[in-house]
Amino acid sequence: MDWKLILQIAGVLLGLLYLWLEYRADIRLWIVGLVMPVVHGTLYFKAGLYADCSMQVYYVLAGLYGWAVWHRTRHTTPETPKKAPAAIVHTPLRQVPGLVGVYLAAHAAIYLLLVHFTNSTVPFWDAATTAASIVAMWMLSRRQVEQWLVWLAVDVVTAGLYLYKEIPLTAGLYALYSALAVAGYLRWRRQAALPA
Repeated sequence: MDWKLILQIAGVLLGLLYLWLEYRADIRLWIVGLVMPVVHGTLYFKAGLYADCSMQVYYVLAGLYGWAVWHRTRHTTPETPKKAPAAIVHTPLRQVPGLVGVYLAAHAAIYLLLVHFTNSTVPFWDAATTAASIVAMWMLSRRQVEQWLVWLAVDVVTAGLYLYKEIPLTAGLYALYSALAVAGYLRWRRQAALPA
């Protein structure tokens, strides 16, 4: 087997486990989220997707942050004496301009870095998915329902980008992520509507 295939298989398996844990709002997603970036980072570097590769460092840091936030915000109730996860919430409207601003600034900065310091053949799309992922990870750490919609946009674009870069198994994983992002959004939206 060649390196691309081995890394893609490992990445797909880890990605499916991560998504299943995210769908269930299970804190263990952050543990898988610390291993998966190493595999994906190696694959993306070898494929010339430099922003996606560097994004894996962010994912490790965001995973540590997300785990700490989720661990700290767990609470107990009389019905569940052991710690239960904190509530899933909708993104406050007052945060939307800030999230859009972070996305635009990150996209522009990453794009300029890719254009001036790498040989990337897809700087706009690589920067777009990376910047949106930064926003989505922060929203996930806050258990915001709408993070799934940001991931849906990232996943659809990424699937096409990875097909173009000839890493089809990983492209297939992101196509599956797209479908599961819809299911995750619907589940989390229902959970956010339930009384705490």
